[in-house]
Amino acid sequence: MRHGQSGRRIALLHHSVAFLAPFCSRISFSTAVKASGGAEVGTASKLGNLLVVASIAKALSRPGGIHSLEKYGDSIPLSEDLVLQVLRRGSLDASKKLDFFRWCSVRPNYKHTAGTYSQMFKTICFLPHQHQDDILELVASTRRDGVVLDSSTLKLILDGLIRSGKFDSALEVLGYIERDLISISCLSPDIYSPVLVALVRKNQISIALSIFLKLLDSSSSSSTGGNNVVIPDAIACNNLLVGLKKAGMKDEFRQVFNKLRETRLYPLDRYGYNICIHTLGCWGDLITALSLFKEMKEKSGSNDPDLCTYNSLIHVLCMLGKVKDALTVWEELKASSGQEPDSFTYRILIQGCSKSYRINDAMKIFSEMQYNGIRAETVVYNSLLDGLLKSRKLTEACNLFEKMVHDDGVRASCWTYNILIDGLYKNGRPQAAYTMFSDLKRKGNNFVDGITYSIVILHLCQENQLEEALQLVEEMEARGFVVDLVTVTSLLIAHYRQGRWDATERLMKHIRDGNLVPALLKWKSAMEGSMRSPQSKKSDFTRMFPSINDVAEILNITKSDDSKGDIGVEDVEQIDNETDEWSSSPYMDQLANRFTSSSHHTWESFSLTRGVRVLAEGQDSFDIDMVNTYLSIFLAKGKLSLACKLFEIFTNMGVNPVGYTYNSIMNSFVKKGYLKEAWGVLQAMGETVNPADIATYNVIIQGLGKMGRADLANAVLDKLMKEGGYLDIVMYNTLINALGKAGRIDEANKLFQQMKTSGVNPDVVTYNTLIEVHSKAGRLKDAYKVLKMMLDAGCAPNHVTDTTLDFLEKEIEKLRYQKASIMRSNRDDPS
Repeated sequence: MRHGQSGRRIALLHHSVAFLAPFCSRISFSTAVKASGGAEVGTASKLGNLLVVASIAKALSRPGGIHSLEKYGDSIPLSEDLVLQVLRRGSLDASKKLDFFRWCSVRPNYKHTAGTYSQMFKTICFLPHQHQDDILELVASTRRDGVVLDSSTLKLILDGLIRSGKFDSALEVLGYIERDLISISCLSPDIYSPVLVALVRKNQISIALSIFLKLLDSSSSSSTGGNNVVIPDAIACNNLLVGLKKAGMKDEFRQVFNKLRETRLYPLDRYGYNICIHTLGCWGDLITALSLFKEMKEKSGSNDPDLCTYNSLIHVLCMLGKVKDALTVWEELKASSGQEPDSFTYRILIQGCSKSYRINDAMKIFSEMQYNGIRAETVVYNSLLDGLLKSRKLTEACNLFEKMVHDDGVRASCWTYNILIDGLYKNGRPQAAYTMFSDLKRKGNNFVDGITYSIVILHLCQENQLEEALQLVEEMEARGFVVDLVTVTSLLIAHYRQGRWDATERLMKHIRDGNLVPALLKWKSAMEGSMRSPQSKKSDFTRMFPSINDVAEILNITKSDDSKGDIGVEDVEQIDNETDEWSSSPYMDQLANRFTSSSHHTWESFSLTRGVRVLAEGQDSFDIDMVNTYLSIFLAKGKLSLACKLFEIFTNMGVNPVGYTYNSIMNSFVKKGYLKEAWGVLQAMGETVNPADIATYNVIIQGLGKMGRADLANAVLDKLMKEGGYLDIVMYNTLINALGKAGRIDEANKLFQQMKTSGVNPDVVTYNTLIEVHSKAGRLKDAYKVLKMMLDAGCAPNHVTDTTLDFLEKEIEKLRYQKASIMRSNRDDPS
């Protein structure tokens, strides 16, 4: 038996030496036999294989390559071991190995195994961009050979294709495997990790979600207990969550997040925690965000909160209007967390402070940023310029722009110039704004864009310069800028205010957006058809909102339904007692303990983002944008009944109102004196739109002022500040007017001082209001002081100032006459 095996192996050696002869002239059969004479037969076989492998490698590296082997055909003793040795040969190029692999595939007495396929894939998958088609070809040939690849090889293939950006090929491989080879339950979940990443990066989020949920369901059904569920790795889970976040798929994000948490095997690394904290926090779920932060600290180790975690939480707090809390967390970050703020930290804080009229805080943070050697980007300067101009700090804004361009060498963008032009208009400098716009146009399209034209057109329409606005539209279209819905809305309102129905057709000629004109015409036709039915109501409003008799209910309406999460004194004391004095983030710990105690508090009662008439989100917001446009038209014309009817028609058709819609109607109700109905609008708004913005509170304060309820206005103000709200210049002016007319002059003066301290410069409306309320209260000296203060501040008077000063002059003359009368009567008195 032993001799028989030896004979076969020696015969194999004969074949090997015969094959090697042309390549190695010094080797002969007798030499090979001598080399194997006294050795074991196995050693002879190994020697033969080594000689064959060396000769094949030499033949493949020569010119002609694989063609050098053709004439020997079946004389080469192919085996799995021999093929593997050739494929593992480091001196051979990947393409030569691939040629040899294909040559072996067509040999009649040889069939590739899973091992040789795996080795070949290992070779070419390191260069997938060069061998994409070869990979697909080999995957397909596994079916012909009846080979089932193991999970590690499949993962190698998918990883290689995805790493080189060949996402479609990776999905094709997965589809072939699932369809023709094995079922999903037989595949390791690790295989699906790169596939999920590929789908997310190809924006195929729905398919990725479907595969992910199918994988979870398959794992759950194949396991006896929930703890046996196997899911993709952290990279795949994190990529899927990021994809869902970017796509705005809130429900799907929460579904994936909850399912992963239920399995208790979610591979939540630090990156995953940061994704969930940022996403859920930005969507208003601060409770979960804070609980995840607390969980990170409890786990410690590699999951400790890092700078990205703090940046996410600061960003979330700023987005939810909690800028004061964000500033405290920032101080805590610098003092005890062991982290150093980076450019992103400073940027989000400056943006939050600028939006919430904390311009002094924003400038302080900006100074610290520069002191620490962090270069400010254009975005930071834009935020500061916007905040200064909104705070009526025109001089400071101009100085900052000079510093930005000349001192720091930061390039101003189109958006920078847009902020400046809009700010100049709003600060009463229309000529300077138009001059800057004209100068920028001469410099070319790199300095102006469609938004620049839209800003100027809006202000021209507000000044009733409709012809100039239409000329700018023609110029805008000639320069290649698209006349968007924002611009169209401004012009439509101006047209209808002046009754120029014919100008609409002229405007339509300059709209190049292929979908906008048909949509506008169709919408207008449908609206006019719906409005033709006779109005049956005799009153100037329709009873679609409840009438609230008790004005004190306003506080309950503006209060979030989830306010059960507010804590009392006992809770605060308990939290303070539980604070860990060694914690690196004691304030964050307090926030987490405070708001995780109630699962109903949402922190969505106030928004830093002010509602706008046009959302500019394309077809997704077209209907509500047009509703807001025509509401503005009707309300500007005083046609409240038509506005209410339009609101009712389109809400019945399923068009969801936004904050701007409710604010517009409520403001008109207040101006008309329908105060009880206005509170009904506020209640309806609280049921459908959350949160309220600063414009909502402005209307509330204005209505309460008209009712003479300055005390209640102060209570609403206190509630606004507790909810993280801020006071803009309109709110300050509204409150000063309400307090002044209620005879609470000292409180109005105190609010005026608070206004200046907070960093908001008074404007002409502020000064006019103060002069008027002091004059009517008989405090003429104080009124004169306000006038002098106004002139010293460089605030230019307007026609309202002239009217107010006429009243002040009459009051002074009246006072002089009274004094003269008293003195005369004293002289005539004989006593």
